[in-house]
Amino acid sequence: MPQQEDQSVDVLASFPEHQQLEITSVKQLQGWKNRQRYRIYFMELSLEVHENTMIKFRMLKGSRFTRTELEEIVQADEKQQAYAAGLAFLGRKPRTRYELTVRLTEKGWAEGVAEQTADRLEQEGYLDDAAYAVEWAQQRLESKGKGKMWIRQELRQKGISKPYIEAALEQVDEETEFESARTIAEKRWQRTNGEPAERKRKVGAFLMRRGFKGSVVSKVIRSLSEADDDWTLNEEADF
Repeated sequence: MPQQEDQSVDVLASFPEHQQLEITSVKQLQGWKNRQRYRIYFMELSLEVHENTMIKFRMLKGSRFTRTELEEIVQADEKQQAYAAGLAFLGRKPRTRYELTVRLTEKGWAEGVAEQTADRLEQEGYLDDAAYAVEWAQQRLESKGKGKMWIRQELRQKGISKPYIEAALEQVDEETEFESARTIAEKRWQRTNGEPAERKRKVGAFLMRRGFKGSVVSKVIRSLSEADDDWTLNEEADF
């Protein structure tokens, strides 16, 4: 994968060293994807930059730059492009820092540029692993019926740090976890045939596979068994 410094050298390979290069014209590129990019001409030589980069370095007709200065500008422009790509990626749905940096490196940016982009997006509030972990834990528990152990593993795979994971899981109310487990277990319980012990084993294994810890599973199975016993007694009394 090309590194940031190598990319700037490639772009400026034909630019002469040790002399001032004057901008002879500036033209905006056409097309929706290029709406904020400009081509800067130095006679027959040229390079492309983002509008923000052009403004920052005052790249106007008549301005002069050395090749060393242009290398700095190209590097700054690469960071701006990575930032724009990062924003677009986050615009689709919330992501973790790890997911963002992986995406940028896969798209060809150097690891250092990807990390700097993530730093900037964190500072501006677009990236927040702590908040992401809390939201993910609640959503997976309440909407998908996943237990804490399952959620912990998912967050690890998303690159969330252990302190953020544990802080997010601590915010999961025990009663909420129990109710979530009981809701999905009740459906499985009703579809499971066999002796009571066999039903308990199958439903318990089902909950364990979904990441619920043993104490929650035991409580749910006990609750379902008691409800089943009450239903049986009531049915016998009616009879």
